[in-house]
Amino acid sequence: MLFPSAHRVKRSSAALLNPVLQKSLEDVDLLFEFLLGELDINEELKISVKDQELASLRKAAAFDTLCNDVIPKGITDIRRLNARLLGLPGMLRKEDFERTVLTMVYTAYRAAQSQGHQKDVWAESFVDLYKALKHDLMFSSSQTPSSQVTL
Repeated sequence: MLFPSAHRVKRSSAALLNPVLQKSLEDVDLLFEFLLGELDINEELKISVKDQELASLRKAAAFDTLCNDVIPKGITDIRRLNARLLGLPGMLRKEDFERTVLTMVYTAYRAAQSQGHQKDVWAESFVDLYKALKHDLMFSSSQTPSSQVTL
């Protein structure tokens, strides 16, 4: 399991977390808008959408849960994720790809905010996540028959 916290019960409800943002092309566009519209990461490392109009959308609640309850935030947890990604046979599931991208965005932020050795550690983790996603994309494109590939 790549993201164990996605399968835990959320304290404020009896429901399992396991949120997924991207269920349609419109959802993918919305995720891009969340990221493009800027994120706020406070001192407690809580991530939120800066744009109030976007933040009021129903999907913003799932985005908040993903960013604050599911993706790893500690460098040890992110390195553990990278190790699991390296050993993963086959392609990532859609929700794991999404969570890995969000982890990579968070890691880039931490690398940009860090200095010295810590900056190097965060940057290395960012590169490892990038490599894992690139491998997944290359693997998935090699699994698609050439007659179905669209550009």
